[in-house]
Amino acid sequence: CLLSGSPIEPKYIYAEARAGHMGQRLMAIVAEGNRGRVYLAPTEKHEDIASQARPEWKPEVEMPANPRWFSPPMYGMTIYGDLFTPRQLVALTTFSDLVQEAREKVIEDACKSGWDDDGQGLDAGGTAYGDAVVVYLAFALDKGANLWSTITSWMSDRGAFRETFARQAIPMVWDFAESNPLSNSGGNFSTAIDKGRMAVAFLPTNAQGRASQQDAGTQKLSASKVISTDPPYYDNIGYADLSDFFYVWLRSSLKLIYPSLFATLAVPKAEELVATPYRHGSKEKAEGFFLEGMKKALHNLAEQAHPAFPVSIYYAFKQSETKEGSTTNTGWETFLEAVIQAGFSIDGTWPVRTEGSGRILAKGTNALASSVVLVCRRRPEESESIARKEFQRQLRREMPEALEAMIGGSEGASPIAPVDLAQAAIGPGMAIFSQYEAVLNQDGSCMTVHDALILINRAITEYLSPESGSFDSDTQFCSAWFEQYGWTKGPFGEADVLARAKGTSVDGAVEAGVLESGGGKVRLLKWKEYPTDWDPAQDECTPVWEALHHMIRRLNEDGESAAGELLARMPEKGEPLRQLAYHLYTLCERNRWAEDARAYNELIGVWHAIVTASHEVGHKGESLELDF
Repeated sequence: CLLSGSPIEPKYIYAEARAGHMGQRLMAIVAEGNRGRVYLAPTEKHEDIASQARPEWKPEVEMPANPRWFSPPMYGMTIYGDLFTPRQLVALTTFSDLVQEAREKVIEDACKSGWDDDGQGLDAGGTAYGDAVVVYLAFALDKGANLWSTITSWMSDRGAFRETFARQAIPMVWDFAESNPLSNSGGNFSTAIDKGRMAVAFLPTNAQGRASQQDAGTQKLSASKVISTDPPYYDNIGYADLSDFFYVWLRSSLKLIYPSLFATLAVPKAEELVATPYRHGSKEKAEGFFLEGMKKALHNLAEQAHPAFPVSIYYAFKQSETKEGSTTNTGWETFLEAVIQAGFSIDGTWPVRTEGSGRILAKGTNALASSVVLVCRRRPEESESIARKEFQRQLRREMPEALEAMIGGSEGASPIAPVDLAQAAIGPGMAIFSQYEAVLNQDGSCMTVHDALILINRAITEYLSPESGSFDSDTQFCSAWFEQYGWTKGPFGEADVLARAKGTSVDGAVEAGVLESGGGKVRLLKWKEYPTDWDPAQDECTPVWEALHHMIRRLNEDGESAAGELLARMPEKGEPLRQLAYHLYTLCERNRWAEDARAYNELIGVWHAIVTASHEVGHKGESLELDF
C-alpha cells in the first residue's frame, strides 16, 4: 500500500482500524454449478443481504494483548465476538440454542423407548443419554466456529477453507472466506457433526480405560507406571489463552448442563505451566515459574515411573537460534535443565515426524519437520560428579561413533536428516552429561545445560568439519570459501592465500571444475552449472566437493536412480559425500540460506534409495566378491 508515494506505516493502519475506520467488502461468491464450482462477482444486493443479519448475543470475553499469538486486538478487534461477522454470529448462536432443544428431544425419545440405565430409572437414563449427545453436538458447534470466523481463509490451490487454527495462533486475515453452514459442501454443520460420528465409530467398544485430570506436580495415580508425556513447550504455544476461542461457545451450549465445569467466563490460566511474560510480569519471572513447575512435575514422574521402562517425553521446536555454531533454544535449555534437576538421565533424543509439510510455517522454509522425543531413566542416587576435562574427553571418545550411527542409519532405518541432526545428536552428549550428579568447572561451579550444549554442538561440528582429515585439499578450500562468501564473488588475493593454506591453489580448483576465476574475482560454481555429461572415471582430479554437487545435480534433474548410477561409478566417495552434505547443510542453516540448505537435506533424505540404486547397477571399479 502507498500513501502519498510512501509505504503506509503499520502504526497508521493500527490507529485507523482502532478508530473504527476498517470495514469489509464482499469480493466474490463461490457457488455450485452443474459441472463444478462457479465463481461469481457479487452485487450490491448480495452485500445488503449479508448486512441485514442482527445477532442477539456475541462472546464478550477479551483476547489477550499478546501480539505473538493474537493479532486482531492491534486492529481494534478486542473481544472474541469481533472475530465473527453478524451473519456468522447468528448461525452460531442459533445452533447453540438448538443444542438445548436437541437435548430435550433426545431425553424425550429415550424415555419413550423404555431406556434404562442400570436400573436407575427411565428419567436418569434418558437424561444421561441426552447429556452425552449434547456434548458431541457442542463439539460440532466448536468445529463450526473454527470454520465460521473472519480468520478463515481460502486455499485457492485446493479450492477449500483453511480453518481459523491453521496454526496455534489467531492472526489477522485480510481476505477471509465465509462458508455456508446450511450448504451441502465444505464448511457445513452436517460435516462437523459427521466428523464426531466418525471418531466415535472408531472408539474401542470392549476395551476398558480410565481418564483422570490432575495436577502433574501432585498426582498420585499409581506407583510404577509406564509414562509417555507431551508437556507444555516453554512459551511456544499459549494453550489456555487460545482455548478461550472454543470455550466461549462450549460454555454457551453446556453451562446449564455442567455448571461447575463452566463456572468461569474464560479458561482458568493462573496455574498453566507456560512461560508467559505478560502473565508473570517479566521474562525472568516467567522462566523461573516454568522451571520450578516443570521440575516439580517431572520429579513426581521420576518418583512414580516403572524402573523397567524408560520415560518418553516429547518436545516440539520453534524459533531456533544459532549461536557459536550450534542450534539452541531458550525453552529447550530450560526444559532440559528441568528434566535433569528432576532426577532423570537423558539416554537419547530422537526426532519423530509429526509436522506436516503443508503447514503454513513449513512452506518455503527449512523449519524443523519433527518433534523430539527424550528417552529418560531415573538417575541412580549414587551417581558421582566429574570434572569438565573428563566430560570433554568422553565427548571426543564417544560422540563420533554415535554420530556415525545417526548419519549412516541403522539396518532398515533411514539416516537422520540434516535438518534434525542438531537436535538428535544432542542425545549422546546429554547421556554423558546427565548420568552424573554434576559436571564441575575449574572454579568448582556446576556446568549448566547451556554450556554443556555448546560443548556437545562443538563436538558435532568438529566431526562433520572437512578439517577432520576425511577430505582432500580442494574440498577443504571450497568449504572454507563457501562459509565466507557462499556463491558470491570474492577477491582473488584472499582466495589465493586461503588455497595455499589448505595445500592447493586457485588454478587447481579451477582445473577441478569447481571454481570460476577472472577479473581479480573468484566464485564457486553452483550445482546447476556443472556439466551434464560428467564421468568420474574420466576425471583425473575429483574433489569430494565436486562429486557432491554432481550428485545433487543428477538427483534434481534425473532422479534417485540416476544419482545411484553416478554413485556406482565412485563408491569410495560415498561416506565423504554424505558427511560433506551434513556439514554444508549446517553452514547454510547457520547463514539462513534456506534454498541452498534444502538441496543438501534432500540428498540425505533419499540417500538409502540412492545407495540401493547404486548396488542394483553394480559398483564400477569395486570388487564385490573375492576372486580366488
